[in-house]
Amino acid sequence: MTSTANERSLAAAQGVGQRFDLFVSKNPWLGFDAASQLELDSDDPILQIAAPALESGRLTKAELQLLAFVRNLNREMFKSIDPEGEWTIKSWSKAQHEGQSQGGGVMSVIRGPVLEKAAVNMSVVWGPSYPSIEREYSGQPYLAAGVSLIAHTYNPEAPIVHMNIRILKVGEGEKSVFWMGGGGDLTPMQRYEEDTNSFHASFKNACESHRLGDYPRFKTWCDEYFFIPHRGEMRGVGGVFFDYLNVERPDDLGLLLNIGQSLAHTYGRILKRRVESPFSEELKDKQLHWRARYAEFNLVHDRGTRFGLMSGGNIEAIFASLPPVVKW
Repeated sequence: MTSTANERSLAAAQGVGQRFDLFVSKNPWLGFDAASQLELDSDDPILQIAAPALESGRLTKAELQLLAFVRNLNREMFKSIDPEGEWTIKSWSKAQHEGQSQGGGVMSVIRGPVLEKAAVNMSVVWGPSYPSIEREYSGQPYLAAGVSLIAHTYNPEAPIVHMNIRILKVGEGEKSVFWMGGGGDLTPMQRYEEDTNSFHASFKNACESHRLGDYPRFKTWCDEYFFIPHRGEMRGVGGVFFDYLNVERPDDLGLLLNIGQSLAHTYGRILKRRVESPFSEELKDKQLHWRARYAEFNLVHDRGTRFGLMSGGNIEAIFASLPPVVKW
């Protein structure tokens, strides 16, 4: 990496505090009812993609709008961090089954001098045969919808972040099940106690302010899930992770909303503290080797990657989480 690129990143980061503070002032914390009732723009491609699921009743308008709110919020957060970043927004469709749509998604990827590569992807897919990783419920009709987020900053002083929220409906009639899952984790090369503590405090609050939240359990779940066996260490400093939580009423999805809003606000504050920090060529090179841990986990162990491939998802969207440049 050249010193010119390093200088450009630091120059582009200037003023990040004011930009992020403006983002916060324009995006106050919303409750479930408010977020799930926000109408999508009529030209949002996710509306057309999800239309068959909405018309059939497999997906509700409130569910779609809540997921889209989290996607849009985090897009705006990224824009406040890197206004020079170039966005690539692409729609994709899952292969049809017997001439019928099976949904698809929308990729939103930003590449810039501050956010070397970040993405906020949303998908709504369905089909006649659930691709169960554990083989339970395999072969039954299903619908999966969610938002996934990743950020790799240019500045090695700032951490990688990942977040995902999702809903899954499997089966039909009385035997059908409705689950949700999600979480977020932080992967810093340069570890700062202030960043780790604020990240965990934000998710702790997100969990404690919802009836289904269980921060101690979700934190432990995250530590165990993001452990890299072949390296004998965790991927980063953790966060929260949960899966297959039963959804019994609409506002249960408020937990996903809390996770999505917490990520936007707490990660934005961490970037506000770090992306203007000077760094050396040596530290940048070290970052590229550190990113290898992230790539290894996603390629070898991540269940989300496996599910995306097994369910016929878009290859580019599935691997959007990988770092832009890595060294081994």
